[in-house]
Amino acid sequence: MGKGRLEAFSDGVIAIIITIMVLELKVPHGDGIDALAPLLPVFFSYVLSFVYVGIYWNNHHHMLHTCHKVTGPILWANLHLLFWLSLFPFATGWVGENHFAALPTAAYGVVLLLAAASYWTLQQVIIASQGHNSLLKKAVGNDWKGKLSLLIYGIAIAVAFWSQWVSLGLYVLVALIWLVPDRRIEALFASIEK
Repeated sequence: MGKGRLEAFSDGVIAIIITIMVLELKVPHGDGIDALAPLLPVFFSYVLSFVYVGIYWNNHHHMLHTCHKVTGPILWANLHLLFWLSLFPFATGWVGENHFAALPTAAYGVVLLLAAASYWTLQQVIIASQGHNSLLKKAVGNDWKGKLSLLIYGIAIAVAFWSQWVSLGLYVLVALIWLVPDRRIEALFASIEK
């Protein structure tokens, strides 16, 4: 099967995830600036999650750019990733509504951790389907960003019960690490085209 349907389906699911997340932003009761203050945690959690979903969408696009065909295991690994991404609206709403309390902050991290693990799984399934000359394997190399992200998420989940702000700082750190799209794939294709 070609990758077009997989990309279109994934793009649709990701668009719905973003739409559901924005619905958590409620209109303030009042017309003064002070009416916005209670919404700041919800807004911050939305912005962070929006950035994360954008990072996944962007890197998912780059990763699928290396595929020429889609196998059954790739379809299932992709659905696994979409499952964890679909929990972003719940985790985002819970952490924002509870002003970054310990358990919701840790649960947010668990969703981030499992989404990252499922992304890594999808990446490994694609590499396995491409064989020993895998373009994706050449592009990601030892995948230090992916491994470092999983480690930071694990630390942030544990730290959430000690300091939610440090935990959130670690979540922001991982987002910053991935904010610039993974240029390794673009660089690989640029070198092939020369």
